[in-house]
Amino acid sequence: MNPVQVEQASYQMPPQDGITVAHFLTVADIERSLRFYETVFGGRILSRGDSSGAPGYIQFANTWLIVNVGGGPTPDKPSVTLSVPTDPDAVSSFMNIRVADIQACYDLWRRRGADFITEPKDKYGETRCYIRDPDGYIIEVGQSKPGVAFG
Repeated sequence: MNPVQVEQASYQMPPQDGITVAHFLTVADIERSLRFYETVFGGRILSRGDSSGAPGYIQFANTWLIVNVGGGPTPDKPSVTLSVPTDPDAVSSFMNIRVADIQACYDLWRRRGADFITEPKDKYGETRCYIRDPDGYIIEVGQSKPGVAFG
C-alpha cells in the first residue's frame, strides 16, 4: 500500500458484536459533504440520506461519518439544536487523521480539493496541518516523527 492509500476497514455499521464509533457532523448540504469526504479521502458512501430526514453515511479508513442537516430539539434530545459552525475559527473539537507520509497526503488531498489552512508544520513530536471541510469543520492531519510512539 502506498503512503496515501486508505485501506477500507471491513467493520460493520451497526456492529454485530461490541461497539462501533462514528462521528456525526451537522452539515448544510448532505450531498456536498459526502462528495468532499469521498473525493478528498477516498471514502465510500454507504447511504446518501433521504428527503424524510435520514442522514448520509460515509466510511473511510476505520471510521464512519454520519452527516445530516441541522434541526431543533427531538424527543430524545429535547434541549439540543444542531447547526453548522457559525464561526469556523472557533472550534471545540475536531477529527484527527494520522498518516504515514504527511507530505504525500498533503500533495494528493490538495490536488483533490482539500482546503488546507497551512502547509505541514513541525510541532512537538509530529508534523501536522489542518484541512477545512465544506462546512468549516477542521480536520487535523498528522505524522509522528521517527522515534515517537504513543501507547
